Amino acid sequence: MEYQWLKTFVVAAETCNFRKASEILLISQPGVTVHIKLLEEYLGIPLFDRMNKRVSLSDAGKMFYQEAVLLTKSLEKSVHRLHAFSEGYTHKWNIAISPLMAETILPYILRSFMDKHPNLEVSIRVEESSTIEELVWQGDVHIGISALDATRKEIQSVELFEDPILFVVPSDGYDEESGPIVNPYEYLSRNYLFTHHHPVYWDTLLLQLRKQVINMRTMRVTQAHIVKRFIQEGLGISFLPQSIIKRELIEGRVMNVPFDLFPLPKVKTYLLLKNRGGLEQEFIEKISNYYFG
Repeated sequence: MEYQWLKTFVVAAETCNFRKASEILLISQPGVTVHIKLLEEYLGIPLFDRMNKRVSLSDAGKMFYQEAVLLTKSLEKSVHRLHAFSEGYTHKWNIAISPLMAETILPYILRSFMDKHPNLEVSIRVEESSTIEELVWQGDVHIGISALDATRKEIQSVELFEDPILFVVPSDGYDEESGPIVNPYEYLSRNYLFTHHHPVYWDTLLLQLRKQVINMRTMRVTQAHIVKRFIQEGLGISFLPQSIIKRELIEGRVMNVPFDLFPLPKVKTYLLLKNRGGLEQEFIEKISNYYFG
């Protein structure tokens, strides 16, 4: 029984259309038919019912589909491990990281850590913070970096740093000494406020803002990197963690306006994992020692 027969069967079973399967697999439609026929002859049982040029899974095909999926995935994982071994990797980490943190963590920390550990193969999954703990708990990822603390006892949670929230507006082209006096109330009254790009502080913050600002206009934009771009283009304003807006502030692409209507919150970032060894501890220390402010 060949791998390609199984792969063709899995795709054909999911589409119930040999033409679509051929397009997905990049082989001819007769090739799909041959693979299915050879697999059926090998197993000694029809996997598809054929009627009026249409195909559907037989009862045996429905049962075998689950087995075929497991077989193909197992083989693909084995091949991947073999390739990784041939490339010098002896350890593998799957890391889930929230979109909010991806730009901050990945460029420097992962690169320098991997340079020090060339035998470590790292795979990155960008996931929402609300799903990261579940991925760690299920064992789908080795480490999670999230804006939300763990709730399960089985998950170890390490607080990496605390981040102040800044009121961020488009740059006005002035420096701090020559620029006009800025009023946060006027910014909030005249511009769209981009909201809900962080899973923790927005509901409470909006309640406080609406007590202070009449007729405030909001726009829900769930990705922080999009919010940053919109602010740079002059489309609106927002409240962002200092760590993810640091570079744009230094380069003068956006501006931080002192906010005095009420105290702004702070947010935390957590590293989540189930098991901590020496390599994991080194990774935690490296992130913890990085200055995000």
